[in-house]
Amino acid sequence: MKTKNLTITIVLFVLIILLVNLLSEQYFFRLDLTENKRYTLSKATKEILKELTEPITVKAYFSEDIPPQLIKTRDDFREMLVEYGKISGQMVVYDFISPNEDEELEREAMQNGIQPVMINVREKDQMKQQRAYMGAVLSLGDRKEIIPIVEPGLAMEYTLSTAIKKLAVVDKPPVGVLQGHGEPPLNQLAQARQELEILYTVEGVTITDSTGIPSRIRSLAIIRPTDSIPPSVFRQLEEFLARGGRLLVAINRVDGDLQQGFGSSLTTGLESWLRGKGIHVNENFLVDQNCVQATMQQQIGNAIQISSIAIPYIPRINQFSEHPVAQGLEEVILPFASTIDFMGDSLVNFTPIMFSSELSGTQPPPLYLNFQRRWTRGDFPLQEQVVGAVVEGPLAGDAPGKMVVIADGDFAVNENGQQVNPDNISLLVNSIDWLSDDTGLIELRTKGVSSRPIKQMEDSTRALLKWLNFLLPILLVLIYGGIRYQYRKNQRVKRMEANYA
Repeated sequence: MKTKNLTITIVLFVLIILLVNLLSEQYFFRLDLTENKRYTLSKATKEILKELTEPITVKAYFSEDIPPQLIKTRDDFREMLVEYGKISGQMVVYDFISPNEDEELEREAMQNGIQPVMINVREKDQMKQQRAYMGAVLSLGDRKEIIPIVEPGLAMEYTLSTAIKKLAVVDKPPVGVLQGHGEPPLNQLAQARQELEILYTVEGVTITDSTGIPSRIRSLAIIRPTDSIPPSVFRQLEEFLARGGRLLVAINRVDGDLQQGFGSSLTTGLESWLRGKGIHVNENFLVDQNCVQATMQQQIGNAIQISSIAIPYIPRINQFSEHPVAQGLEEVILPFASTIDFMGDSLVNFTPIMFSSELSGTQPPPLYLNFQRRWTRGDFPLQEQVVGAVVEGPLAGDAPGKMVVIADGDFAVNENGQQVNPDNISLLVNSIDWLSDDTGLIELRTKGVSSRPIKQMEDSTRALLKWLNFLLPILLVLIYGGIRYQYRKNQRVKRMEANYA
């Protein structure tokens, strides 16, 4: 009888496993317990996939013999493609290829823009390097998008979804960038331009007495002008807003020179034009205790000492409001920023989106940037000063307008080819998306691994994490031991009963 019951149990168990596998082919389900739902596809991705009308082919070039820490990246990418295929109605088809197995496949990978990377592998207590492929090529018709490397820990969904979006979108709306008044040329906005060109075409706009802002431009970015702007340009901007145009204004009200150690004010006329709309970008330097650390050389006697010093004139902004432009941002770096006040019409809605920390202050120009200064708490008497805002309402005439104002013009500029903080780029691109009424990829752009250095955590949070890491494993072992002890005790008591068989 017992043998028969055991056989029935095994058969039922096997049938249940088979049924679950069959159902999983039709219904994809995954529990995501991460804080930012890293393994849950966003609404933006699902909309992109459901709108596909032609199949997109993904060739994923991944080496088979990669270290264990990279196998998870490959498996995550495979699982994501499975989910993309199901949601798109099999409009996303994929094939995994191991180039190392065949010279022809390796040549194909490199011709498609997937270059091998060198990774460290431990073998028999020795470290050695080996070539590995971890990239993908997406194609739709004769168009292609390349993901040269799927990096572990980065925003995999954003990388894949934006590549699909770039293939699927044919007619991209134009975004203008004002030129001609000392603004950075487009090649100095390389990072921002690369992100913007996923959804838009980016073009420089020069305004003269005879040429205005083209009617095809709906959103215009004014980034860090340094020369005087003539009145004719402001007349064109008024006409642009009156016909429903939208503006991003990233303005330097002050200018700092780290090499010369001097800070001064900057006047272009843009600040006066904004003031006429009630937006006061103040002529001051924001200083913040939460700031960038810089490595500097100091001559002490005959020796040169290298030390890390705080530069309160380059704040790290971590305080954001709940607004699409600031959604998902964690840290924006604003070199030589100013503060913003609003004293405009009540018909205009002014919404602050970025703030200094609770220990901040302001200093008027001109000033000497004393890097040897010992800053104290008294130097930071202010808190949550506004450094970025959105403005909505009748900004010119009766037409409803939208404007984003950032009190720093350098935050997205690639000076001397240097890379810009990723959240700075997200701030600019989020602003254009919001102005263009296309916020679909905002939540996706800033979705990824959170950057929260433990040094910037509060002491209480740091202590909690420390003791949690130490005590939790011990507690789990004790709980398991207690349950096991009670189970065995119950078994012994049961066996001692007279009717036990």
